[in-house]
Amino acid sequence: MQSENPLIADFVRLMNSAAGTLAGMTREARDSARERLREGFAGLDFISREEFEAAKDLAVKAREEADALKVRITALEAHVFGHAEPENRHD
Repeated sequence: MQSENPLIADFVRLMNSAAGTLAGMTREARDSARERLREGFAGLDFISREEFEAAKDLAVKAREEADALKVRITALEAHVFGHAEPENRHD
């Protein structure tokens, strides 16, 4: 049932126009916020997952090498000092 009253028809058109304008403003605000976030994050020093995994692998390898060297040093000290702990050992 459609109203024949021109005042009501004008009001409905006005409300439809306002709703469209509000939806457009919402989209524009959302897009603007996304762009600002992208610009903000672009300035930060983030690394990719691949770079993180590579650095993690290097750290694990370095730790394994350090542990192996510690074992070798302990064996050399035992050999040099005749299986006795050296007096000035710092761990």
